[in-house]
Amino acid sequence: MLHQTAVIVGYLASVLLGISLMMNDDLKFRWINAFGCLFFIVYGFMIKAFPIVLTNGFLLLINVYYLFKIYRTTEDLELIEFNGNEKLVHKFFEFYKKDIHQLFPDFLNEDKDNNLRFLVLRDLVIATIFIAELKEDGTAVIKLNYTVPKYRDDKVGKFILNKENNFLTGKGVKRIIYESVVSKRYERFLKKMNFKVFETAGNKHFIREV
Repeated sequence: MLHQTAVIVGYLASVLLGISLMMNDDLKFRWINAFGCLFFIVYGFMIKAFPIVLTNGFLLLINVYYLFKIYRTTEDLELIEFNGNEKLVHKFFEFYKKDIHQLFPDFLNEDKDNNLRFLVLRDLVIATIFIAELKEDGTAVIKLNYTVPKYRDDKVGKFILNKENNFLTGKGVKRIIYESVVSKRYERFLKKMNFKVFETAGNKHFIREV
């Protein structure tokens, strides 16, 4: 019985370490990797393989150190408007073209009706590009709200919707609406950001009052 339990714990540890290596987000990588190391420590004790315990104990301490560092680090976030003609923005679109198309398949950068455009910098690196069409009634219809994989940890979303709320209201935004969302993960993100779900003709719309 003990042998079977040890095998299960060992496999679980291996799976967690494997999953951690697929994470783009450093925070998720550290948490999952730490749990993988923890399970390997338990596994090592169960089969009395102390080199496994020692190695993974050391790796666990490294993960704890970096988790502590991540949570203690204060990032500089800044919102900057753009007009769409900037060379850097075009390079950004070209570099992330495939990923953008997967999340926002209908997005066309040439659309001139998008009159609300800004990007968010994290420590002077472009993390998010936000483009919307602002209607006369104050509804901002999202055309693109794309965050690069490395920064998909909700910080930018909270920064835009909470800290920069005055910027949105100053532009006349009363509500934000996604007319369609193709990614389940993106749907979960919107729900965490307090967007409400409405269904019309079988299509989901996500709306949040500003």
